Amino acid sequence: MNNKILENLSYGVYVISTNCKDNKTTGCIANSLMQITYDTIAVSIHHNNYTNKCIKESKKFAISVLGVDVDDNVIPTFGFQSGEHIDKFEQVAHLEINGIDIIENSVGYIVCEVINQMETDTHTVFLGKITEGEFLHPQIPMTYAYYHAVKKGKSPKNAPTYIEETQNSKIAYKCKICGYIYNGDITKEPDTYTCPICKKGKDFFEKL
Repeated sequence: MNNKILENLSYGVYVISTNCKDNKTTGCIANSLMQITYDTIAVSIHHNNYTNKCIKESKKFAISVLGVDVDDNVIPTFGFQSGEHIDKFEQVAHLEINGIDIIENSVGYIVCEVINQMETDTHTVFLGKITEGEFLHPQIPMTYAYYHAVKKGKSPKNAPTYIEETQNSKIAYKCKICGYIYNGDITKEPDTYTCPICKKGKDFFEKL
C-alpha cells in the first residue's frame, strides 16, 4: 500500500486529559477524534498510554483543541512523555473544569463522559457523551498536516497515524528524549540548534 494516501486524511491535534489516581490529571496528544453526533465524540487512545488506563478508571475525559499558536512545550510534554512518571500539567498553564485540567492556551475544550468503548489490536476507541464545552481563544485550530509541514513535528510511536519511516540518509541522529530523527550530520549544526519537538540541544542526540 502507498502510505501517501493516508497522509492526505484530515486530522486535528488535541490534548486528551483525564483523572488518574489521587485525582491528579494526566493526558496525551491525540489526532484521531471524530464527532459522531451532535453530543457524542469518539477518540482513539493507544493501549500503552497511561491516559488509556486512566480514562477506563475515571470514565470521563476532556479535549483541549490545540491552535497553531499553542505553547511550544505542550506537544513535547503530552506527546513524548508518560503521565505515569511526571505531572504533565505542572509544565503548562491550565484550567480546571469539573475536576479535569485542560490547556489554558487552547482554542477551547469539550468534556465527555464515557458511554461505550471498542478495542482494536493497538488502540481503544472511547465513545463520550458531551457534558460541557467552551470556546476560549480565537486561534486557528492546528491540523495534523500543519504540525508536520510547518512545525516539522513527528508522530509518537503510539499515535494512530504513526508509520515507521525509512531513512534515506547515510547519516542520521536520534533525539534521546523524544525520538525525533535528524537526517544528516547534526554536528555541523550551530551550538544553538535545538530539537524541533522537545527543544533539547544537539548534545541530546545519538548517532544511528
